Amino acid sequence: MSEESRPRILIVDDEEAILETMTFTFMDLYDVLTTSDPTTALQIMEENEPIAVVITDQRMPGMTGVELLSEVYERFPETVRIILTGFADSGATIKAINDGHIYGYVNKPWEPDELKAIVRRASEFHALSVENHRLLDDLRDSNLFLEAVMDRLRTGAIALGRDGIVRAVNKPATAFIGLEEDIRGRSIEEVLASNHLEELAIRVRALAEESGGRFEEVDIGDGAGHRVRVSSQALADEVGETMGRVILFKEISHEPLARDFEGIIGRVFDTKSSERGVLRDALQKGLGELASLGESVSGVGVESANMSELGERVSRTQTAIGNWLDIDDAMAGDDFPDAQLLRDRLNVAAQRWPRSPGLPEGIVALTRAVEDYYESGENPRQRIL
Repeated sequence: MSEESRPRILIVDDEEAILETMTFTFMDLYDVLTTSDPTTALQIMEENEPIAVVITDQRMPGMTGVELLSEVYERFPETVRIILTGFADSGATIKAINDGHIYGYVNKPWEPDELKAIVRRASEFHALSVENHRLLDDLRDSNLFLEAVMDRLRTGAIALGRDGIVRAVNKPATAFIGLEEDIRGRSIEEVLASNHLEELAIRVRALAEESGGRFEEVDIGDGAGHRVRVSSQALADEVGETMGRVILFKEISHEPLARDFEGIIGRVFDTKSSERGVLRDALQKGLGELASLGESVSGVGVESANMSELGERVSRTQTAIGNWLDIDDAMAGDDFPDAQLLRDRLNVAAQRWPRSPGLPEGIVALTRAVEDYYESGENPRQRIL
């Protein structure tokens, strides 16, 4: 066993002879620390963490073994505690067990082999305890990461055990179906019934009877446009045994509005600029349609990643079209507009336009006119769009 991997033990006894004997007994298997002063034992532990086992005499000046082990338990709970006693004092032993949470006690004089066996088991217990804590910490961290990932999905998910009890749920699911309380540990039937989601409960029950591959679309709430697509998939363990199922919720309230958005963008993009003013009219009309669509998106009252993204796309497209119209006005109305500012606004508009690559035909001409003006300094003072 390497020096780095050897367990570290601390022996506390006011008799130097016992410390020497103990050191000789354990030095081949452990990194042995000793002190005759119990008041310095805690400092030694702080400076030499981790210490697997602390062995202390009960009767010492200034502090008893029970008092020391009580402090050790409070500050270093993973360290295994053993007490030595040379007195047939059952009361002290019981107090040591209760107050010091000791692993074991050894009567003086002790049998070396018996003491070695106790310390070996205590050291193994410490190693196991440390490993268990590490595994629990890793599991807790993994669960936190998993929950963070699941909460950022656009699909809501509720995992059920074989008994239909909710085992896990992510935030999109609670948002999509309007759940405010923690539903884990409750049956899915109870959850849906108590939240007045009877129609959803019927669809979920029907999906549970299917082998998979089917979905249902359900309106949630008071019919204000909140619609979800629900599907159910079996969960299996490593050997293929069914361990439950997961109900998936995809918010689709945004889909009709998204189709309207694509229609507006398509009409603008497909407008040919053979005649001056045609694209400008299309842009102005599109800007008005986008304003109405933005109000519809806000008015639905559905909080979801898809709806938020649609609202952002509408806003960004309004910025793009607004910039193009302002640039066209500046080129036609000002003798010497700020050419660099015009170029910057064109760049912003291109970044905001939702189709990439691909700008409307007339916008390409507008960009070319601004670049010509930037290079020559001569503004023809006419509309491009």
